Amino acid sequence: MRIRNIAAFGAALLAGAIGGSLIGPRPALAVAREIIELQHDVTTLLQGQKDLSTQMTQDHTVMKTLVEQSGDNVNKLGATMGSLQKSVQDVQANSGARLDTMSTQVQGLSDNLEEIKSRLGKLNQQLVDLQNTVQSIDSKISGGAPVNNSGASPNPGVANSSAPTGSSPISSSPAAAGPAPSADTLYSNGLRDITSGKYDLANSEFRDYLKFYSETDLASNAQFYLGEIAYQQKQYSAAVAEYDKVLTNYPKSFKLAPARLKKGMALIELNQKPAGVRELREVVKRYPGTEEDRRARAKLKDLGVAITATAH
Repeated sequence: MRIRNIAAFGAALLAGAIGGSLIGPRPALAVAREIIELQHDVTTLLQGQKDLSTQMTQDHTVMKTLVEQSGDNVNKLGATMGSLQKSVQDVQANSGARLDTMSTQVQGLSDNLEEIKSRLGKLNQQLVDLQNTVQSIDSKISGGAPVNNSGASPNPGVANSSAPTGSSPISSSPAAAGPAPSADTLYSNGLRDITSGKYDLANSEFRDYLKFYSETDLASNAQFYLGEIAYQQKQYSAAVAEYDKVLTNYPKSFKLAPARLKKGMALIELNQKPAGVRELREVVKRYPGTEEDRRARAKLKDLGVAITATAH
């Protein structure tokens, strides 16, 4: 019995030793494995952080380069826009002067056509009158008009005392002074000279036209062109005075719209902006749909004012 107990105790000790050997090392091994895995995870995390930092550095470099390039492009674009704006302003300034000159030339050409039509009509009438006169002379010659011999002197060397003084068909008295140039000549010459830029000569011709032919249909045109000549010569005060004469003296002239338009522009050139704007608004109000209306609206827009006056 005692031997059995000793054997049982020995078996228990052996089992305990075996169990201790089997159970004791396992926690240490698991902890070591977790530590190894944690180290691996930390190493992986550090590598990922390093890769991310490298990528961010590269992206920052690329972004910085792009920003610098964009800045350079913006600066170049700004310089280009500034140059383009200056070019546009120069073109607008030159276009305004050229437009005024072209407008004067177009109006001159239009009046030239009207003048040519008028002259053709007058020439046709003159031809008819001349033909009638020639026919009348031919009829008198062919009819053999009798010569009055009742007072003829028997002596060819003695003049007939009963003949009326001045009855000789070959006697004539010269005119005291040369006649004024014809209306057609003065007007057409004035148009030719104003369209070719000979303003002083055209000014003299149009003033002569108004001096001798102030009651004709084209007198208002001549008056308008006096204003155009002063405007082209930058004599804006004189231009305003000449345009006013068109508006005052010729209320039925077809030059009223351009005269009021150019008067407004001349006033603006004289730094009388309120008065000039008033005239341009009158053009818009009185002559809608015309070329003068379009130009007045464009000028008002350039000045930054309303097309029509606002009521207070």
